[in-house]
Formats: sequence, C-alpha cells, structure tokens
Amino acid sequence: MEKIDWKAKLSPIQYQVLSQGATEPAFPGTYWDEHGAGTYRCAACDAPLFAAATKFDSGTGWPSFFAPHSDAALSEEADHSFFMRRTEVKCANCGGHLGHPFDDGPRPTGLRYCINSAALRLDP
Repeated sequence: MEKIDWKAKLSPIQYQVLSQGATEPAFPGTYWDEHGAGTYRCAACDAPLFAAATKFDSGTGWPSFFAPHSDAALSEEADHSFFMRRTEVKCANCGGHLGHPFDDGPRPTGLRYCINSAALRLDP
C-alpha cells in the first residue's frame, strides 16, 4: 500500500506515528497492557512484526518485545531527533515507523523493542 493511501485507512494517531515518526503518549495506547496470544502486525500493511509470546511488561507504558517475528520483519535507521542518538525501527515491508530498540530487555536477547501501540494490530 502506498503511503498516500494511509491517511484514508489509518486513524489520525496511526498516521502520525507510522507516516510521520510521531510517538504516542505512554500508557493510553491499546496494547501496552495487552496479554493475549497472537501476532502483532503492522497497522499500515498487515505484515507480521512480533509474536505475542515475545511481549513483556517493561513498565514504560508502551508495548515491549524482546525479539521481532523474523529477522526480516524490521528495518533499522539512525535516529538523531531530540538531540539523541538512537536507532529507529520500521516495518521492513512498508517503511512505517514503529518505535526504537534498547539494550535493557530480558533474556534471551537482552533487547527491548519499545513500539507504539498505534503502529500495531493484534491478530489473535
């Protein structure tokens, strides 16, 4: 799906996050406290991003995962916004902004993919 079509398909917050790289506020997002089984998919293109089994409670108010659905699910870019050096993760299929990875996650990977709820859709 072309990004031009996203505005018609996505809610305003989904569009801001996925297309413009915005970050939703902590805690009010749909999936930060979700505990159901399934696959988290990209809200823009439906590509599988994370298995629910890799989700954990990081206490941050955003959904957090310790591993992507597959090695090819995500792409990474340097992010120098807000005077910080971070890595941005995007959907490898459509390029939608998802969030950022950090190295303070649990075993086995030690990673915490901090992802905006608005970028996700849970497929039970």
